[in-house]
Amino acid sequence: MKRLHFKAALLSLAVVVALTGLLLGVRLEQQGTSLSLSGATPDVLWKMAGAGLFIFLFNLLRDWIDAARGRLPALPGVPGGISQLSELVAVRRLFWCFVIAAAIVFPFFANRGAIDLATLVLIYVMLGLGLNIVVGLAGLLDLGYVGFYAVGAYSYALLAMYFQVGFWTGLVAAGALAALFGFLLGFPVLRLRGDYLAIVTLGFGEIIRILLNNMTWLTNGPNGIGGIDKPTLFGLEFNRRAAEGAQTFHEFFGIAFNTNHRVMFLYLLALALVLATLFVINRLLRMPLGRAWEAMREDEIACRALGLNPTHIKLTAFTIGATFAGFAGCFFAARQGFISPESFTFIESAIILAIVVLGGMGSQLGVILAAIVMTVLPELAREFNEYRMLLFGLLMVVMMIWRPQGLLPMKRPHLELRT
Repeated sequence: MKRLHFKAALLSLAVVVALTGLLLGVRLEQQGTSLSLSGATPDVLWKMAGAGLFIFLFNLLRDWIDAARGRLPALPGVPGGISQLSELVAVRRLFWCFVIAAAIVFPFFANRGAIDLATLVLIYVMLGLGLNIVVGLAGLLDLGYVGFYAVGAYSYALLAMYFQVGFWTGLVAAGALAALFGFLLGFPVLRLRGDYLAIVTLGFGEIIRILLNNMTWLTNGPNGIGGIDKPTLFGLEFNRRAAEGAQTFHEFFGIAFNTNHRVMFLYLLALALVLATLFVINRLLRMPLGRAWEAMREDEIACRALGLNPTHIKLTAFTIGATFAGFAGCFFAARQGFISPESFTFIESAIILAIVVLGGMGSQLGVILAAIVMTVLPELAREFNEYRMLLFGLLMVVMMIWRPQGLLPMKRPHLELRT
C-alpha cells in the first residue's frame, strides 16, 4: 500500500529552504542589538518557496511517483548488430581517428572564443584524466589534487621569472616537481583510507595555496606572477615582433601577422598533451601496474593477500597522477601569462573530482564527456551565473539518483557461465 512520507518531506523542505537561502544570498546581519534578515527580496523568497514546494511534494508522494515511473514504457534499446559492431577493435580505432581528425581541424573553422573555450576544456580533460588514476583506478579519494596543479604552474612561472627557462624545459620540470610532491604526499597517507585520506589530501591542497600566498619573497604572494613566457614552435614566437636573436612565426612562413595563430597553436598544443596523456594511461592500464591499481580499488586486503605491495601501488598512483597535473599547470600558466594563488582554490579540486565522478570512475571517455559538460554548460548559461553552484549541486544529486555509475562507466572484461 502506498503511504505518505510526511516526516521525510518536512525534513527535506527545511534543508532545501535553508541551503537555497544561503546560496541566494540571504543572511542574518546584526544591527545594533537586534538581528535583521538581508537579501530576502520577494524574488528570492519566491525561488526559495518554489524549490521547497517541489522537494516537499516529491518526497511526500514518492511511492506514487515510483509507481507512475514504473508504468512508463521503456526506452528503446540499442540494436544488437550496432552493439556488436561497436565492440570491434577496428571500428573503435576508426571512430577515434575521426574524432582526433575533427579535433585537429576544429580551430581552422571556429572563431576565437570557441577555440579559447575548447582549450579550457582540454585543460580540464587532462586534469580529470590525471585524477582518474588516483580516484577512479586506484580508489584513493583525493580532495587536494589542485595542489599538484598549482605546483606545476608555479614551477614553470618561477623558473621563467628567475632563470629565463623556456616552456618546453619548464614543462618537463613542472611534471617532475609535481611528481615529487605526489611521491612525498604518498608516504603520510599510506595507511589511511576513505574519509581520513580525503581530509589529509584536502589539507595538502590548502597548505600549498597558503604557502604560495604567504611566501611573498619567492612567489609575489597574492599579487601573483605575470609576464610568463608563451610557448614557442621550435623557437618561433607568435608575437608581432620577436625578441633579439629569435624569429616570429609569420615571418618564417611569409604570411601576415594574425593574433589567432597563437590561439590556434595553444589549442593544438593542449590537444597534443591530452592525446599523450591518453596514450600513456592506456598503456599503463594494460601493464601489471594498471591491473594492480584496479585490484587495490576493489579490495586492498585481497590485493595484499595476492602478494602485491599496496605501498608501491599507492605511491605510483599519486606520483603519476600528480605528473599530469603538473603538465596541465605548466600549460595553464603559459596560456594565461599570469597566475595567482586564487587560481588554485578548493573549488577547482571539487570540479575536477566532479568530472571524474560524473563521467564514470575509471572511464577515460566518460571523463572527456564530463569535462565538456562541466566547462561548456556554464558558458552557455551565463545568465544563470549567480546560481552556478546551486545548479552544479543539483546536477550531481540528479546524477547520483539517476545514474550513480556515471555517464559512461568503465567496462571491465568478464566471463559468464551458461545456466
